[in-house]
Amino acid sequence: MLGKLARQQDPNVLVGFDFADDAGVYQIAPDTALVQTVDFFTPIVDDPYTFGQIAATNALSDVYAMGGRPLSSLALVCFPEKADLDVLERILAGGLSKMVEAGCTVIGGHSIRDEEMKFGYSVTGIIHPQRVLANRGARSGDALLLTKALGTGVISTAIKRGTAEPAWIDAAVRSMTTLNKSATEVITQDSRGAGALARDPTFAVHALTDITGFGLIGHAREMALASGVSLRLHVSAVPLLAGALECVHAGYIPGGLKANREFAECVVRYDDGIPDDLRTMLFDPQTAGGLLISVASQDAADLQRALAAAGVTAARIGEVLPSAKPLIQVKSGR
Repeated sequence: MLGKLARQQDPNVLVGFDFADDAGVYQIAPDTALVQTVDFFTPIVDDPYTFGQIAATNALSDVYAMGGRPLSSLALVCFPEKADLDVLERILAGGLSKMVEAGCTVIGGHSIRDEEMKFGYSVTGIIHPQRVLANRGARSGDALLLTKALGTGVISTAIKRGTAEPAWIDAAVRSMTTLNKSATEVITQDSRGAGALARDPTFAVHALTDITGFGLIGHAREMALASGVSLRLHVSAVPLLAGALECVHAGYIPGGLKANREFAECVVRYDDGIPDDLRTMLFDPQTAGGLLISVASQDAADLQRALAAAGVTAARIGEVLPSAKPLIQVKSGR
């Protein structure tokens, strides 16, 4: 809907909504720009504290996905009038725990009465204007790395139906409460350790996005279209959470996955023999998902090692190709 509105002419807007990027970027000084985002949603787990942690992790992710460093946040609360305020306190406490971990200060917020509970944050971060990592910029020959396994969408659906196994829940919650902070710090580092304000980063990362509600294919599509390239993905290399395929087999398919597939599958060509359960997982909507990194192929192995040293597992799942049809090729093997 924003695309139907008249564009405001402001040269300080470095990233707006033209390419469906993860966050907006607004320059405020020659060496400083703000990264701004907002995200909130309904509970996807039963425990209020964990829900708060997931909501905060998810909101912070969009700042990290631009290569930025979060600075401050505002809480957004929709809460039933007659509900137990102890529940809200636990949600806020969970969110605060992740904001503290991120070094991001909660400076206020806004609440309204609503029969359906919702929670999230508006987050403001900082970045050097010349080091913004948008979803456009991927180059032919780049390698594609992914930092988290897929599956939170189908597992969350199983949780809501009361059929998820404890091991599945543990794996999904661990993923959804893991900040992308360490990954972004590695991606943006330089020899001086300047991070988000680095002028000369160690690794030639050309494009970056996080995998959230539109699933891997949906966000890969945005990267390809914004960058004027096509992508090749190796389905056997895409990591999946424990229990994800079992959830697909049991029919725990969220509505968002179906919508993603209906919208984006038209740009995908699969190798023969790829089973439907694996195809399905490529469209699974993620909450607080991992980063999709387009990095120069000669830097890919070094970046993977640096990420591993920081405790971040990054799978090499594909490569960037010149613009062609199909937009996204899904291969069965390497």
